[in-house]
Amino acid sequence: MDLVYLAIAAIFVNNILLAQYLGNCPFCGVSKKLNTAVGMGAAVIFVVTLASIFTWMASRYILVPYNMEFIQTLVFILIIAALVQFVEIFLKKQSKSLYNALGIYLPLITTNCAVMGIALLNIKHEFGFIDMVVFSVASASGFALAIVLFAGIRERMLISPVPRAMRGTAIALVTAGIMSLAFLGFVGMVD
Repeated sequence: MDLVYLAIAAIFVNNILLAQYLGNCPFCGVSKKLNTAVGMGAAVIFVVTLASIFTWMASRYILVPYNMEFIQTLVFILIIAALVQFVEIFLKKQSKSLYNALGIYLPLITTNCAVMGIALLNIKHEFGFIDMVVFSVASASGFALAIVLFAGIRERMLISPVPRAMRGTAIALVTAGIMSLAFLGFVGMVD
């Protein structure tokens, strides 16, 4: 049951994007179209899950035993960058339209604070392997949920009467703030 609580907390209560404000660049940049947001969400879930596994193993079996925690950030960045390159090569070959739609935001997953943040939170909380995988997948799923919901709202706003002064980035930021407040409403669900 603890794993269920951990997953619910990571998706809704401590949403990496809306509660901890990590990963806002792709959130605002890729959320204009729903299909692009779904692709970005899937790519982030894949990268976060693999990056968390590899960074956790690197920390647990190499950095800590050899007292090399001081290069943790560098090692984590290298692991994340390699995984993003793998995803980029895969998408370029398998889904050229999604690759083109994601554009510059795909390589930016490397510098997505959410990916690094989740990897560092796994180490900070000293999760075991199963807890780390559940937390990572749930956190990335929370990211994907938030970006897909936001994309759906933004597509709806294109056909809605929005005052001229609020069109574009202004209404997007206001909507993102309201979504953050809505997700904070889940705080009472999990102790």
